[in-house]
Amino acid sequence: MPQHHDHHHSSAHTGHSQAGHSHSVPDNYNAAFLVGLLLNGGFVLAEFGFGVQANSVSLMADAGHNLGDVLGLILAWSGTLLTRRKPSARYTYGWRKSSILAAFLNAIFLLITTGFIVWESFHRLMQAGEVNSPIVIAVALVGIGINAGTAAMFLSGRKGDLNIRAAFQHMVADAVISLGVVLAGIVILFTHWLWLDPVFSLVISTLIIFSTWELLKDSFRLAIDGVPSTVDERAVRGYLCERPGVTQVHDLHIWSMSTIEMALTVHLVMPYGHPSDHFLAEISRELKFHFGIQHSTIQIERGDADYPCSLDPSCSV
Repeated sequence: MPQHHDHHHSSAHTGHSQAGHSHSVPDNYNAAFLVGLLLNGGFVLAEFGFGVQANSVSLMADAGHNLGDVLGLILAWSGTLLTRRKPSARYTYGWRKSSILAAFLNAIFLLITTGFIVWESFHRLMQAGEVNSPIVIAVALVGIGINAGTAAMFLSGRKGDLNIRAAFQHMVADAVISLGVVLAGIVILFTHWLWLDPVFSLVISTLIIFSTWELLKDSFRLAIDGVPSTVDERAVRGYLCERPGVTQVHDLHIWSMSTIEMALTVHLVMPYGHPSDHFLAEISRELKFHFGIQHSTIQIERGDADYPCSLDPSCSV
């Protein structure tokens, strides 16, 4: 039901819901995060040790990338937990944006760790050494299983939650890197082309950078309160303009409160005054159903020239 708030011009009404139709995802990934952390943490230590023993830059670089993913999982899990903190007098929205910041930082971590792989690969191209291919292949195969399995646990939530998508993308990237290590190890085993080890790392790193760029852009947009990519601001404005009795729409803002919740505030000019609570409740339901906006705050104004709204762009006062 709408809530009523006194504002400078008129009354504003807010329709609230906990999850929208297009953003509902399972809200508990604790088991997935815990299993992923235990598996990947243990594998990092084993992989790095075998990488040193096998003299494989691909294996050691993959271990470094895996360490970044362990930190990424911790960050994503923390963001998920913090979004559940209840609102307070100091944090009236709670800590919902923690999940957005976690996704943004995860994208940065992924790019940084991939950059280290690129750097080490170029260094190894200049000084190629012998590689113990059987060890490389065996360890990387285990890595594929661990990372693919962890990614599968986040598969269902990747489209509805940017934070879960970041965790999923981290795991998929690691599985792909491990696959490249396996392929390089197999080819080197039969050809002794030692330069393939760093070359495979460079190719895979390039693919990861391209795929991570979209995640970085999406999370940055949400972090600075940009309109989410899943919402067409013009369509929302058009819908509001077409409501009966509305002659003008201004001060429209749409942003993400978290990686799964969107909010809207807007001023509607209605010369004949406040229509009814039913009118406002219907708009809140429609915004949620058609656009996935769960939290809407609507201020009604009559457009009185003697008391113009200071947030109206046509106002010269």
